[in-house]
Amino acid sequence: MDGIVTDVAVGVKRGSDELLSGTVLNGPSTNMSSIVVTANGNDTKKFKGDDKMESAPSRVLHIRKLPGEVTETEVIALGLPFGKVTNILMLKGKNQAFLELATEEAAATMVNYYTTMTPHLRNQPIYIQYSNHKELKTDSALNQRAQAVLQAVTAVQTSNSSVGTTAGSESVLSSSQSPVLRIIIDNMYYPVTLDVLHQIFSKFGTVLKIITFTKNNQFQALLQYGDPVNAQQAKLALDGQNIYNACCTLRIDFSKLVNLNVKYNNDKSRDYTRPDLPSGDGQPALDPAIAAAFAKETSLLAVPGALSPLGIPNAAAAAAAAAAAGRVGMHGVSAGSNTVLLVSNLNEETVSPQSLFTLFGVYGDVQRVKILYNKKDSALIQMADGNQSQLAMSHLNGQKMYGKIIRVTLSKHQTVQLPREGLDDQGLTKDFGNSPLHRFKKPGSKNFQNIFPPSATLHLSNIPQNITEEDLRTLFTNTGGTVKAFKFFQDHKMALLQMSTVEEAIQALIDLHNYNIGDNHHLRVSFSKSTI
Repeated sequence: MDGIVTDVAVGVKRGSDELLSGTVLNGPSTNMSSIVVTANGNDTKKFKGDDKMESAPSRVLHIRKLPGEVTETEVIALGLPFGKVTNILMLKGKNQAFLELATEEAAATMVNYYTTMTPHLRNQPIYIQYSNHKELKTDSALNQRAQAVLQAVTAVQTSNSSVGTTAGSESVLSSSQSPVLRIIIDNMYYPVTLDVLHQIFSKFGTVLKIITFTKNNQFQALLQYGDPVNAQQAKLALDGQNIYNACCTLRIDFSKLVNLNVKYNNDKSRDYTRPDLPSGDGQPALDPAIAAAFAKETSLLAVPGALSPLGIPNAAAAAAAAAAAGRVGMHGVSAGSNTVLLVSNLNEETVSPQSLFTLFGVYGDVQRVKILYNKKDSALIQMADGNQSQLAMSHLNGQKMYGKIIRVTLSKHQTVQLPREGLDDQGLTKDFGNSPLHRFKKPGSKNFQNIFPPSATLHLSNIPQNITEEDLRTLFTNTGGTVKAFKFFQDHKMALLQMSTVEEAIQALIDLHNYNIGDNHHLRVSFSKSTI
């Protein structure tokens, strides 16, 4: 009966392979005799002819010290940056695996790379070396699961693909059976944090990594499971569902990627298998207690709230989760009910309560604005509710207003106080509670579905029929920017107009939203997700 050739495990740095029955490894020597190994591996023996032999380069690699719960997908992902993976054999009882690459050159590149940089899986170092064998032949009946995963990995590119974010990079997969999902959030009226995504998607399996980013003016995420089956179940159950009532709709597809390489654990990206990662961008490292929570994969969402169609606490909990993750510096403040924002690093020469009302009014109904008397580069802004304050903070923190990058955080104040009667505060405080310009006063307004991050492209509406493209170009050029593109909608009442930078678009929106363009038509300006 044909059996298995096993490699030496004693006194040899490379080639300490141990194999299961049902597998034949074609070794470098044709005169090597084979011995049978039972499925449980208890009868594994060493082939004495190889005792002192250092393995030559081979396209079959032996991987040792794997974590107990590691998946086939994670092992395959180790090899993808170096070339096509053509076979895999998992020895779960022994915490080992064999990986076969298409060429010896690819295998040599992989071994050389991991010699200088120890690879980690699930926060545990693993060891990769050449096998004594030149080819890995597996019995598909005994290795079905691994083969199913491998078959999903076809036409792999030979190098890592970048995500286009500072968070990480990915290895590419061509099949619909990737463990990585691409998630787009439509109608994002409430903020969707990384922790909210983790709680939702954890219902379908262990979430290993998440990267969030904005692309085409839409909030998107890449989320990696340990198993493609979990990704498929999550997609079937969640695609088209709303996170919160009537908004934040999930659009889910399989990514062409099989592995996310997360560099930082912060509010934009997280590797739940690596709680030791830095936070990046000069942010403080994660609190040890939070890191421990990540390692146990417990959810940070523990704030009660009105349940939505997905059974997720409302946006108040999302804000609290962001605070718990160290994103918001709060002490003893409930993020959910907090309606007041502190905005700092303002241009005190040009900022006014009206300009702050207009800009922050894109994301909620501003009730009051107070520029601080003794610190005129800072202001307090009171929104209509905590969801709106969180939304404004997530979209406007770090944006440029009047040439300065503004900082937006939740304030410790619960309300913005108006000045005492008879006290002149030089117009620094203004009450907008009864303003007719609130965008979200009317329940069910279309404005709820058209909230987008600041972008260079603006959406214009309420345009009179007699106004031409040239009129609008001139009007927006006079705000100090450059109009790069313009497009009327078919009815001529709306248009898209693209400035050269986001900062210019912010300035134009502040100056021209509600501008009387003639015949008592007040121009409506908002940020667009479209490009021209």
